[in-house]
Amino acid sequence: MAIAVRSVWDPFGALVRQRDGEFDRLVRRAFGTGTVTGFVPAADVVRDGSDVVVTLELPGVDIDNDVQVEVVEGRLRVSGNRSEQKSSDKDGIVVRETRFGSFHREFALPEHVTADDVDADYDRGLLKIRVRGVSKPKVEPRRIQVRSIAPAQAEDTAIE
Repeated sequence: MAIAVRSVWDPFGALVRQRDGEFDRLVRRAFGTGTVTGFVPAADVVRDGSDVVVTLELPGVDIDNDVQVEVVEGRLRVSGNRSEQKSSDKDGIVVRETRFGSFHREFALPEHVTADDVDADYDRGLLKIRVRGVSKPKVEPRRIQVRSIAPAQAEDTAIE
């Protein structure tokens, strides 16, 4: 009787077989600590004409109480907190990939952009921030008329 052998990918199997502490060192080196905490919302930054639109993924936040959008010292700053949702599941959590905690993102702005140029909307977990007029309007070249000073006026302005 033949026995069929199936190959099943087990991403955690290799970690279990490693020497104690080796995986922990790898995680500390990659993330700076032994555990991964908090979260950083994913961001897309795209041009829309002369505007720039920054879109941040912020599902599960209380946008009115837990998120601040500010223009501070030439930077667009988005900060806040995503609170952990409590559940009454008695079976326990097997895997949790959703991150909770405080977050902070900053984006450099051109010198001429002020808070009056920024609008923010939140819809279905996406915070969209429109920064208007990021591209400076092109100034058309303008010729400057050079005036000639008459000889009589030149003598009056000469330094003695």
